[in-house]
Amino acid sequence: MRLGIFAKTFTRPTVEGVFDAIVEHDLNVVHFNFACAGLPSMPSEIPAGLAERIGGAAQRRCLEVAAVSGTFNIIHPNGKRREEGFQSLAVIAGHCRALKTQVITLCTGTRNAEDMWSPHPENESSEAWKEMLQGMENALELAEAHDLTLGVEPELANVVNSAAKARRLLDELQSSRVKIIMDGANLLHAPQIPNARTIWEEAFDLLGSQIVMAHGKDLALSGKFCAAGKGDLDWDLYLSLLQKVSFNGPLILHGLAEEEVEASVGRLQAKLVPTASMAARGLA
Repeated sequence: MRLGIFAKTFTRPTVEGVFDAIVEHDLNVVHFNFACAGLPSMPSEIPAGLAERIGGAAQRRCLEVAAVSGTFNIIHPNGKRREEGFQSLAVIAGHCRALKTQVITLCTGTRNAEDMWSPHPENESSEAWKEMLQGMENALELAEAHDLTLGVEPELANVVNSAAKARRLLDELQSSRVKIIMDGANLLHAPQIPNARTIWEEAFDLLGSQIVMAHGKDLALSGKFCAAGKGDLDWDLYLSLLQKVSFNGPLILHGLAEEEVEASVGRLQAKLVPTASMAARGLA
């Protein structure tokens, strides 16, 4: 398992400055976002040479670009907004080779027109599912054209809001190019934290073989997301479940402020070593 971080955790005038801040924290994996290059997260165009510059800056620092964000509301009620999102996704897909990554991360959308990360009653409708599925099929066409993988995260506020629905999505799409981003915090409402083992074990049983990336953020009993290690999640359990399914990909920190990075990295690094040792002995 390789510990990394969301690039947007750091605010610097240049991409090179962002990458320098990441490696200064002894991290060598990044989830990139074009906002770090002074563009919108979903840009309508990318200036010539910029993606090559980003990819080169990462390579010179021995920094792996594990994925790039291509997140927009795939079922936004406004059709024009959806169309703009897919146009930007196509732009990003066309520059992934220069970034030296093969993974674009997506969400499955919400009928909430104001906030991509807020729920809506219509998310449970068959119409929302059908529209989301069509959107994923459109994204898959881009993935096929550019030899990419789509990373999809079960998220309580979106159409795919559980491990069971993520499994259904994989089964209906039947594509090796669609993989799962596992985020333990995003599978739980705060009152469910004491029952996390049951929910997580089901999620790993259903999705464990399809995980392309894991996220590392915490959830407090108050209901607030926070930096890894500052909330109430059982990190020993979460990491052991990742080890149990032989996940050896990137574990990406996010949902934290820059001043919290050092402590979160320290907490997880300290847990990763004994967890890996236990897994090697067949104890995890």
